[in-house]
Amino acid sequence: MSIEETGSFWRRLSSKKGFTSVSHIFVMEWAAVLRDIVLGLLIAGAIAAWVPDSFWQRFFFVDHPTGAKLWGPIVGPLVSVLSFVCSIGNVPLAAVLWNGGISFGGVVAFIFADLIIIPILNIYRKYYGMRMMIFILATFYIAMVVAGYVVEFTFGGLGLIPTSRTAKVGTSAITWNYTTILNIIFIIVGSALVLRFVRTGGLPMLRMMGGSPDQAMEHDYRADPPRPGART
Repeated sequence: MSIEETGSFWRRLSSKKGFTSVSHIFVMEWAAVLRDIVLGLLIAGAIAAWVPDSFWQRFFFVDHPTGAKLWGPIVGPLVSVLSFVCSIGNVPLAAVLWNGGISFGGVVAFIFADLIIIPILNIYRKYYGMRMMIFILATFYIAMVVAGYVVEFTFGGLGLIPTSRTAKVGTSAITWNYTTILNIIFIIVGSALVLRFVRTGGLPMLRMMGGSPDQAMEHDYRADPPRPGART
């Protein structure tokens, strides 16, 4: 994906190789986070539709302001671990929890906790072993709780915590505004990048994203087998 063209930034960006490089990075980045975004929206929508606000209000101690501030950062990461939604996908669910009554620090700890969701913990276990995974989990969890408390009491002391709990997970209807215009522009530019990606051999590389390093190495060997006597 690197560009070997010479000249100014805009000249390299507008070149054919620059356009190809941007298209590959664009599609690969979207492919990497698309599953998390879709799962996050589905889980957030399901929780918003099926779990009543009264449950969240009792669970987050809404009727006890001091208890809610202390409880939110503790339970926020735990909800994140059980929801197993990481990265951008946990933002819609954070909005649902905020509307349900979780404290501001609890929301911050919840979003921070995308580092200890179950799939990532499984990666830690495979690479570092069970004992190190537990150590990483405990370290991250303590850091998230502390960060939640710091944000809660710092922002609360400065009066920066929002008083309304009307965060929107998504728009209820299509309206003609600046967002619509930006969406149309993005669709045109995005379609051009996807088309360039497909025409420049991006699909085989996209299929390899779900494979293991061993599979990628085997694919490289089939495409360009090592010469006899070469070190591998």
